[in-house]
Amino acid sequence: MVQMLTPVKDVTVRVKDATERVTTAWERPSWLHGHRALTFVGPIVALVLAMKMLVLFIAITVNQVFNNTEFHRPSEWFRVLDRWDAPHYLSVAEHGYQTKGDEANFIVFFPGYPWLVRVVAWPLGGNYLFAAFLVSGIASIAAAVLLGYLVRFDSQDADLAHRAVWFFLIFPTSYFLHVPYTESLFMALLLGAFLAARQEKWLLAGLLGAAVTLTRINGLVLIPALAMEAYSQYRLTRRLRLDWLWIVTIGGGIIVYLLVNKHVYGSEFKFMQVQKEHWAKTLTWPWEGITNKMHAGNGAKPSDLQMLVRQEMLYIWIGLVATIASWFWLRPSYAIWMTGNWLLFTSTSFILSTPRYTLTLFPIFIMLAKVGKHRLVTAILSAWSLAFYMFFAALYSLGRWAY
Repeated sequence: MVQMLTPVKDVTVRVKDATERVTTAWERPSWLHGHRALTFVGPIVALVLAMKMLVLFIAITVNQVFNNTEFHRPSEWFRVLDRWDAPHYLSVAEHGYQTKGDEANFIVFFPGYPWLVRVVAWPLGGNYLFAAFLVSGIASIAAAVLLGYLVRFDSQDADLAHRAVWFFLIFPTSYFLHVPYTESLFMALLLGAFLAARQEKWLLAGLLGAAVTLTRINGLVLIPALAMEAYSQYRLTRRLRLDWLWIVTIGGGIIVYLLVNKHVYGSEFKFMQVQKEHWAKTLTWPWEGITNKMHAGNGAKPSDLQMLVRQEMLYIWIGLVATIASWFWLRPSYAIWMTGNWLLFTSTSFILSTPRYTLTLFPIFIMLAKVGKHRLVTAILSAWSLAFYMFFAALYSLGRWAY
């Protein structure tokens, strides 16, 4: 005799089955595996490599034309991308933190990236420059792929994900993903932490977050951002989870950095002293920092007025508008990441490199992908981005200031 289910039990069973199916889909999306993954990832990797070739082509060409530089070996190509802070990171990678000379100021550069370069350089016979490009190269691919997966995980829309990656890779300062700077590693770790949190893999999110704070100080904004992500998930399930406590491990990276300051210089906050004395940067209210930046244009020569004031202010306003929009268009955790970082960028007495820092505001690229459904909008935004991408990359490779 077949036992019949009551209507209440029948509904309960169906809800349970549906919940299990959703959970399975949440943890193991089909597009993460096999041919679908290759189809999704392939164009992203190809675009990253194409942008690397573009940066290298620009660097070689402008140096041949403007610096009258001749290149005899392929290894010399990469020397023209070893500019500004890149040699400082390589110095820390090769010699560690120093206590004498100008190298003593390099404590402001967090150890995550140079330590990884040092590890990679060891099997390469101590070729730190090649190791730095290898680290940045792999990390830039990982960052682009992880952004694509994160957007697709949220939206289940492959086209939207590819557009977000497109805007990320052509952003005017995204050439920093392809040079010996922290941007590529920072973004790969950051996006990995967010994706792990979205998939409720909180141990992984915490460990990646600790690596983020070992790479850049603004990684600390991950703590409130992922705490908000946990709360958003709680609102759906109404269940508390002990593994949310892994969020606190994100602070582990900054603790390691403070211990390095203490060990080398005798003070946990030596980096703040150097920031104040060498770069004239101290914490202040955002409106004071912005006012100082606006006044910096008084009497400035045209080149400084354009690069140090107008472009800086442009990206300050881009960040502000995008931050406000993120509270209406995106997940609260993304909005908190935007808000915390924008405040950090502007809450300093000497605002500098805002166009480069804006690259870390990855929710901007999600919003651009949304408005980019209209081809005309995509065309206009792409033209602007690529024009300044090539302009900034050319300036950087010539040794001129480009953030």
